[in-house]
Amino acid sequence: MAVGRTIRTYFNGSWQDGNPAVMRAADHAMWLGSSVFDGARLFDGMTPDLDLHCARTNASAEALMMTPTHTVEQMVEIVREGLQGFVPGAAVYIRPMYWAADGDETLIAPDADSTRFAVCLEEVPMAAPEASATLTRTRFRRPVLESAVVNAKAGCLYPNNARMLREARSKGFSNALVLDAMGNVAETATTNVFMVRDGEVFTPIPNGTFLAGITRARHISNMRADGITVHECVLGYQDFEEADEVFLSGNMSKVTPVTAFDSCRYQAGPVAKRVRDLYWDWAAGRT
Repeated sequence: MAVGRTIRTYFNGSWQDGNPAVMRAADHAMWLGSSVFDGARLFDGMTPDLDLHCARTNASAEALMMTPTHTVEQMVEIVREGLQGFVPGAAVYIRPMYWAADGDETLIAPDADSTRFAVCLEEVPMAAPEASATLTRTRFRRPVLESAVVNAKAGCLYPNNARMLREARSKGFSNALVLDAMGNVAETATTNVFMVRDGEVFTPIPNGTFLAGITRARHISNMRADGITVHECVLGYQDFEEADEVFLSGNMSKVTPVTAFDSCRYQAGPVAKRVRDLYWDWAAGRT
């Protein structure tokens, strides 16, 4: 957490300024990882797809065998109330979250009805429009549903992502292009990924090994409405080596051009810029 960055926390029915303790030492999530979250954004006075992020929070809780305690509408109302405590123009990362306080009779599985809820609002600036990323290969892979809860935005999945990032940064790159268990490109360590060849856009087809993001879906919808051909298909590292352009899609920064994949070099191209413009125009039209 950066010094001076504003944080507001909703817990036990009220808003508090700062980053209060909300979890106990013996809570199930503390030692057995039963926690989920989602990430939405406030920027330029807009909160695009806030309802969808709240809905995914509930779906993630159910995937981790917890009973959600709030409806989507209730979560949206709570978030909007909390955002009123920030100065106009602030960029805020919005994290609704659930975790289990108790285990069931096995101790290992959560008690579905012991679910706790909080929302953390943290002031996090948006990346500059000219920001970019570099990618490299990683030996770590995305798991499958049979071995991990990949159908949830679960805290227990992120140590694997952290290993990917540490490896990539040790090699001088900012992120990793990650394969699934079958050896196909799935995403990066932190985002969904797109590539461009001959004016058409390609992205890994959702196959249950990664979350096909809300922002990813919005980009695909916007591009197709704009007349851009988008393919969801099986892709390998070679496809990215032969790409004209690569860009990332995630809630934190929305669109990030890629300038390198190992020894391959790219320019921040016109498609990524167009996708960014389309997203901002769509979001402004929803406000």
